[in-house]
Amino acid sequence: MSTQTRVQEQYELWLNDQAIDQATKEELQAIAGDAKEVEDRFYRDLEFGTGGLRGVIGAGTNRMNVYTIARATQGLAQFLLATGASSPSVVIAYDSRNQSPEFALETAKVLAGNGIKAYVFESLRTTPELSFAVRYLQASAGVVITASHNPPEYNGYKVYGKDGGQLVPDQAEQVIAEIRSVQSFSDVRRLTRSEAESKRLLEWIGDAVDTAYIEAVTSVSLNTDLVTRMGDQFRIVFTPLHGAGNLSVRAALAMIGFEHVHVVTEQEQPDANFSTVKSPNPEEREAFTLAIRDAKQVDADIIIGTDPDCDRMGAVVKDPQGEYFVLTGNQSGAIMVDYLLRILKERGELPDNGVVVKTIVTSELGAVIARNYGAEVVNTLTGFKYIGEKMTQYEQTGEARFLFGYEESYGYLAGTYARDKDAVIASMLICEAAAYYKSQGKTLYDVLQELYAQYGYFLEKLESRTLKGKDGVEKIQAIMQDWRLQPPAELNGLKVVKVEDFSQGLYGLPVENVLKYTLEDDSWFCLRPSGTEPKIKVYFAVRGETGEAAAQAINGLVQNVMSRVDQFQ
Repeated sequence: MSTQTRVQEQYELWLNDQAIDQATKEELQAIAGDAKEVEDRFYRDLEFGTGGLRGVIGAGTNRMNVYTIARATQGLAQFLLATGASSPSVVIAYDSRNQSPEFALETAKVLAGNGIKAYVFESLRTTPELSFAVRYLQASAGVVITASHNPPEYNGYKVYGKDGGQLVPDQAEQVIAEIRSVQSFSDVRRLTRSEAESKRLLEWIGDAVDTAYIEAVTSVSLNTDLVTRMGDQFRIVFTPLHGAGNLSVRAALAMIGFEHVHVVTEQEQPDANFSTVKSPNPEEREAFTLAIRDAKQVDADIIIGTDPDCDRMGAVVKDPQGEYFVLTGNQSGAIMVDYLLRILKERGELPDNGVVVKTIVTSELGAVIARNYGAEVVNTLTGFKYIGEKMTQYEQTGEARFLFGYEESYGYLAGTYARDKDAVIASMLICEAAAYYKSQGKTLYDVLQELYAQYGYFLEKLESRTLKGKDGVEKIQAIMQDWRLQPPAELNGLKVVKVEDFSQGLYGLPVENVLKYTLEDDSWFCLRPSGTEPKIKVYFAVRGETGEAAAQAINGLVQNVMSRVDQFQ
């Protein structure tokens, strides 16, 4: 079937389907004269990618709406029932985005229509608490309605397995097969809210799970006594960036003894439009503009920010000139690895079989630090689901003790209470580390420079190109094909000594559309289409004898690679 035929068929099906409401049909009728818009909404089904769905809110098969949510949930229900689980149940959480409560309730109603119990948080909660709650309530699966740090027009639907981790590829493929079997919206089984509640297939949850979650997070604290002693001398500025992290982060910080936590007033309350920032992403300095303003007013020791669903944390610290320096995800991760392993070693509690898990696009600095303490380092593909999968493996086999997992995109986890990155525990740990070093007269910037002096100047950079719509998908495919079929022999004056194509299932890892090139000086770069956004991402990493040498090397590498990538713009 041609794309044009599919688009027309699907467009007309939606207009004529009795299961679709009149408002949705009117939205579609209003774009009838815009062939490009109709095509983008219907040229494909919204892809069930990294853990689930993510897309622009609106009517159509390639959009986030109650119908695509219902179809996905019907597929998930069929998957759970096919596994033969006794009395299956699903925990559902949602963040501050547009239509998140409506999508969460629709998910619950479809699950109930299939005889599956839904535990639903009565108001917005963080993604890591959802991961925890699946385990705590011994549920069969979890769903969180979120689009993480995407722009306001997006929402998403992430699915978790019974271990609290995002679905890994083999599980996702089974769910996808079930979703594809749902040919019509009339095939979706659902109950009304009142029917689901009366049959006890919809249960609202809240405080008890919140309390257990915060207790689990704070139990990982390494220096509560020191924090209590430093609490009155240490100042934190925190921004939840209009998202779900406000209450949880503050509760964890207060529980371990931090007394002065200043929240950015303009960004404290949930706001689906994220009206004070261009993007609610703690990876970007612009997101910290108001927080830095407040930090200067209160002389804060550290700034922390969390994204809308509170699974990513960014930190800002003082440099020697008293200015605020935004740490990268790699830098924050290395600092936390060093702090965690340092304290465990000082106390004689560092296990012989301890493991730090990171992704293939994450800096090697944390790995070098971990090995220096005698810990093993394991690499996974990009996506915290793979780190969570390793954690569950270690829990089942006892072969290793998980110490810390992280990825360059500001995702971190210590402790085994969850299976996804957690900005709550990351906020707690990096503030605790900052207080620990302040007691020694150091800032985290000082600590970072000490790590560079000891292990080498590791420098990383990420370049992204946003390529939207059907044309964008084709351009991203063309870029990957170009580099895959014509790998460079030399770049930036250095020989390419290794080419790794992870679509071939290397090292026993799942198949993934990722290319990694290593140069003769151990610098590397990696091309990867995003699983959640219309982007291609290119990661770069170098190691230099000095900061200046590292900067010069990475700038040259970036220029050489991106000039070729940008030919497809």
